[in-house]
Amino acid sequence: MVFFIITLIKLALIAFVLLTALAYLQWVERKVIAHVQVRMGPSRVGPHGLLQPLADVIKLITKEGVIPPHVNKFFYLGAPFLAVFMALISISVIPFGTQISAFGYTTQMQLTDVNVGLLVILAISSMGVYGIALAGWASNNKYSLLGGLRSSAQMISYELPLSLALAAPLLMVGTLSLREVVNGQAGFQLGFIPKWTIFSFPSPQIFSFLIFMIAAFAETNRVPFDLPEAENELVAGFHVEYSSMKFAAFFMAEYANMVTVCSVATLLFLGGWQPLWPVEYGSNFLAPAILFLAGAICIYHGINWARPLDKYTLPAFGVIFFLLAGLMAFPPVVPVLMPIFWFCAKLGILLFVFVWIRATLPRLRYDQLMGFAWKFLFPVALLNLLVTGLLVALFS
Repeated sequence: MVFFIITLIKLALIAFVLLTALAYLQWVERKVIAHVQVRMGPSRVGPHGLLQPLADVIKLITKEGVIPPHVNKFFYLGAPFLAVFMALISISVIPFGTQISAFGYTTQMQLTDVNVGLLVILAISSMGVYGIALAGWASNNKYSLLGGLRSSAQMISYELPLSLALAAPLLMVGTLSLREVVNGQAGFQLGFIPKWTIFSFPSPQIFSFLIFMIAAFAETNRVPFDLPEAENELVAGFHVEYSSMKFAAFFMAEYANMVTVCSVATLLFLGGWQPLWPVEYGSNFLAPAILFLAGAICIYHGINWARPLDKYTLPAFGVIFFLLAGLMAFPPVVPVLMPIFWFCAKLGILLFVFVWIRATLPRLRYDQLMGFAWKFLFPVALLNLLVTGLLVALFS
């Protein structure tokens, strides 16, 4: 009974945090792109536009949901649900910290621990293409159908180099359990180099990491590989006939897939919740220092405000950052919060790269996209796997 109660509590917390993060990931993306392009971004709804995601949700919920004539209603309505379901369910096997003890019970910072967690994620993500393919077919629109077909071909093509890129670090750690993968990257080489697979002897997985990230952009339909949504060719592609929350579901699935692939990259290549340098050299003080600095910057700009509202909002944010800094430095909670900090920091950097690339690179042609997957990325991933296997066999 206690196990089910704890599981339900974890499910509620993870769902709340994840759905909130997905909403504000869009806000972060719009803000970052605006800064790259030297414009404001969301700034009207709430202080600094922080309530913009809530306004978007209200708008999409209250917007009329138009169902075009001659669509296959069952698959038309089921496609966005399938896309979101497959995108969210894979989060359940991702660990984001060590174990925690409360009221005499110990539980993992993970909804469920599966000893083949990586295979579960790959299987679920490969099913996600059905939501997009069904959306394109069920819409009874030639542009939607072309978008769905493009997405199907794209995902199938890039899953091959992506899977080969994941197989290389697995050869080094020798397990499919994501938690054991992270535990296998604990410690340091030469006393200060982390044993993350991207740095680890005998075969640092730098190429695997780059191949995985490139394939992840295509898997998530992100720029420069967002050809299924090419507005200049397909008028938004597979979701052109969708409106209201059905339209928003596809974007929710896209951002959830971004979180999933970045989490997998963090776990397999960047050591998960393992710190960048040893604790004895002060790695536990990084989070409080960053939060304290953020608070000081907010207080400074609140005193020297540029907009009238800033003199109220920025000091409030500064106080919140100071309180969080004190919490992160509180010894009893450091073993629990610091692993979460390291995992979220690495995850946040990778998500920022996704946004940064969108604001920087142009869209490729579809023949370039497919040619790059089959003629370059797949052979390089296969060669990298063979070299990794040889080095592991010789030096392990």
